[in-house]
Amino acid sequence: MSALIDRLHERIRSEGPITFYEWMKAALYDPEHGYYCRSDRERWGRQGDYRTSPERSVLFAATFARYFATLHEALGSPARLIIAEAGGGDGHFAETVLQTLQGRFREVFTVTDYFFDEASADARSLAMERLASFGGRVQFKRLSGLDRVVPTIVFANELLDAFPVHRVIVQDGKLREFYVGVGEGGSFHWLMGDLSTGRLQELCAGFGTKLEEGQAAEVNLAMADWLVSTYQNISVGFVITVDYGAEAVDLYDGRKRRDGTLRAFHRHKFADDVLANPGEQDITTSVDWTLVKKLGVKNGFDVAVFEGQDKFLLQAGLLDEMEIRAKETRGDSEKLLLRSGAREMVLPGGMAESFQVLVQKKNR
Repeated sequence: MSALIDRLHERIRSEGPITFYEWMKAALYDPEHGYYCRSDRERWGRQGDYRTSPERSVLFAATFARYFATLHEALGSPARLIIAEAGGGDGHFAETVLQTLQGRFREVFTVTDYFFDEASADARSLAMERLASFGGRVQFKRLSGLDRVVPTIVFANELLDAFPVHRVIVQDGKLREFYVGVGEGGSFHWLMGDLSTGRLQELCAGFGTKLEEGQAAEVNLAMADWLVSTYQNISVGFVITVDYGAEAVDLYDGRKRRDGTLRAFHRHKFADDVLANPGEQDITTSVDWTLVKKLGVKNGFDVAVFEGQDKFLLQAGLLDEMEIRAKETRGDSEKLLLRSGAREMVLPGGMAESFQVLVQKKNR
């Protein structure tokens, strides 16, 4: 990945230190060498750096398909429905949702257009191949192309945590921002500077708790912009976001998270240095659910559900889905996989316990 490092070195040497937001944006989304955009990097599964719920168990997407069917009914069973997935990766979730709707909720499947919005060209090409059998039912386009007249369900799993963030700290009672510079040996290091935009001060004022002296935190302006744009593209429908995070009062508690929530993953383990090896490791932060809810309310969305992922899946029918699929499955090994997947989704200490599901609803 020397090409990306060289490019960042050159930029910093010519422009001076850059905000961590700009550095993280390049590390994750550089068109050629960004972590999420590389075609030569295994990101998902056991051989990658992380596994999302759709890869862990088919029951995750199948249960959400059932839930989408109930939302279609809640919307008055419209003659057209858009399900728009943002950040769909290689299409695992979309494939199971469409298969489930096609097989057991045919009346919903026949009125549904599935929009697939994925920034990574590599992941998008994998999804196109995976979803080819659904033909014109799937459209690969940005959410900005939504038809506002049609009732819409927007779904995003582990997307909000992947936006590049600004990083701030309180020094001598003043809010300052983290920048990234280059040392004599070529390694990246932290520098402090004035805020790059007044929006950082505005958003921090809405945290609901004052940052303490020496406390660092992340400010996700990109996430806020995406949410507002998404909310404004929907006249009636739902926005469903699944991710790991906390309410502001906990997220910015200096006793718990004095250094914020910024972290990097490599081969399913925490990386020692966030600034090391751009393009080689996943970088993420926890979601401020209080901010997400506030932005929704400002744009006409009420909170319909906010629940831990494990409890949400149980209430949405995960165990019923497991029993149906177990009866349809002949091999004992496949049945075992189903049951182990269900346990991972709902048992204490499992992956789903640390995730939350937020369902926001907008009426005309």
